[in-house]
Amino acid sequence: MTTKNLFILMLFIAFSIQLKAQENVFEIKITKPKKEIPIQSNMYGVFFEDINFAADGGLYAELVKNRSFEFLNSPTMGWLTYGKVDVRTEDAPFERNPHYLRLNNTGLLTGTGIINEGFRGIGLKKDESYNLSFYARNIDSKEGKLRVELISSGMDIIAKDDIAVDSDEWQKYTLTLTPLQTDAHSRLRIDLRSFGAIDIEHVSLFPEKTFKGRKNGMRQDLAQALADLDPGIFRFPGGCIIEGNSLATRYQWKNSVGVVENRPINENRWNYEFQHRFTPDYFQSYGLGFFEYFQLCEDLGADALPVVNCGIACQYATEEVAEDLTPYIQDALDLIEFANGPVDSKWGKVRAEMGHPESYDLKMIGIGNEQWGEDFPEHLKQFIDAINARYPDMLVIGSSGPSADGERFDYLWSKMKELDADLVDEHYYKDPEWFLSNAGRYDNYSRKGPKVFAGEYACHDYPEKKNSFYSALCEAAFMTGLERNADVVHLATYAPLFAHVDAWQWKPDMIWFDNLRSVKSANYYVQQLYSLNKGTEALQVKLNKENVIGQNGLYASAVIDENKNQLIIKVANTSKESRTVDFDFSKLKQEVKSGEQILLKADLEVENTLDKPNLIVPKKQSIETSRNKLNVVLKPESFSVFILN
Repeated sequence: MTTKNLFILMLFIAFSIQLKAQENVFEIKITKPKKEIPIQSNMYGVFFEDINFAADGGLYAELVKNRSFEFLNSPTMGWLTYGKVDVRTEDAPFERNPHYLRLNNTGLLTGTGIINEGFRGIGLKKDESYNLSFYARNIDSKEGKLRVELISSGMDIIAKDDIAVDSDEWQKYTLTLTPLQTDAHSRLRIDLRSFGAIDIEHVSLFPEKTFKGRKNGMRQDLAQALADLDPGIFRFPGGCIIEGNSLATRYQWKNSVGVVENRPINENRWNYEFQHRFTPDYFQSYGLGFFEYFQLCEDLGADALPVVNCGIACQYATEEVAEDLTPYIQDALDLIEFANGPVDSKWGKVRAEMGHPESYDLKMIGIGNEQWGEDFPEHLKQFIDAINARYPDMLVIGSSGPSADGERFDYLWSKMKELDADLVDEHYYKDPEWFLSNAGRYDNYSRKGPKVFAGEYACHDYPEKKNSFYSALCEAAFMTGLERNADVVHLATYAPLFAHVDAWQWKPDMIWFDNLRSVKSANYYVQQLYSLNKGTEALQVKLNKENVIGQNGLYASAVIDENKNQLIIKVANTSKESRTVDFDFSKLKQEVKSGEQILLKADLEVENTLDKPNLIVPKKQSIETSRNKLNVVLKPESFSVFILN
């Protein structure tokens, strides 16, 4: 044999060996564990915090910013005034929102009026109806009149109407406007068109179309995106805003219920948090309050998980700790009564008067957010004792602090066990490698004591922290460990939920939006695939008798859905090569014939955007099994869900 032929033969052999290695088949066995591992029906849900303009300017459908002229230190922030406009407080219609404006006629052609800029503009759609309301009184003329106009970003008047204000008593006035064009950055103008003066208060503009047609309701597309997740749990209202920059600015749920016009404004925790993302116009109107949160949970079919302050302000901002916990504990007890109490109870009556006499069937409550140190366990014990004494069936959720490990984490977990908390809220915002290397995190957790609530987590794909497909793939791989350990991990929620593209403080986020559009991230679709296919019982998934947590880049979990009679397998292939796999479920003692594969795949750096929202979306195809095995070729860097009947 010549040297040349020998070289060719060696190349051929080397190529054959490489090809054979690529064609290796990994046999993954799926069996039932010795002890049943039930999956909580509400395991996967959503965490809502009013960050990134998530509430006012986002999910809450109100289009007017600073509608009651109550922004702290600047009653007219968000409003452009012209002519003679006075800020007044005497004889106001709403005690806890005392500021209103007096529009005075100047006798000049330029006139007097106010223009609202909305939340980075007012989003309007052509030919849809928008309901304007305000409170007003005529001071010294029987023929008072206001002109209302919607003005496009191009300065065109796209809707207008006149309204008579003929009473010297405060009254509510309403009208409906229908824009002639679509515009994401419109403005609202109210112009005085009569002699004398008119007082005006609580100027509100809502789209007629809200989620489920609720008055004072939610923005339709954003709430529908939540509904499409089929969430089992809805945690609200945060997050750090529960803590506040001080105890005075903490979220107080009692300020968020009752007549919407009389709910006091609160400074938002995130307005000055990041110097490169200052938002001095970021406040909480409390229009989206605890009644609306509970109502939204009911509309979504999700269990409510409200969280209350534990008597400690945000420790990143201050060291303020309440000396007397009595009012804080009473707030928690009163909240449970507001949600579940009979209509003849103090707070049950408030709920009934707001339109919901039936109980909201609240089952759990969170105490505190990301506190650490000795004060938190001491405070939590008092909350647990008080809640257990009055509501023994109520689940109480504690916290392991802001980190996923370390001295603070270990200390708090030991205290949560001592206090016998029902669940412990764990948070982790980590890089991709952490998520991949921690897919087995809960395999060795104790099966006794508190359960885990993975309350805030997201993969941060540095340096840009985009909602890249790579971040979603790493989360999908990590979540196989949540599912495999469903006897330890009872609840899980990605965070944060929403972000306005023109007014965000934090990223990545699950759903991005502007004033008219929204986009679901790749991370959203991973959460959705888990939530829609969570099953009822976790199975064992083994590769060479080991849990599938990174071997050859593979991560896998499986469940049975007894309600649908389905076997569901989730597998992430994080390697850069395709993997051929035989899923062997012969020991399940049930015949599995066919089904479908749902595939999520894209280039790692790709992310969905408002202009290109469908770059990463799940795709389905039919599949069939053979002899109690499913043979598949897993595409490189992909996430698949196999649903078999």
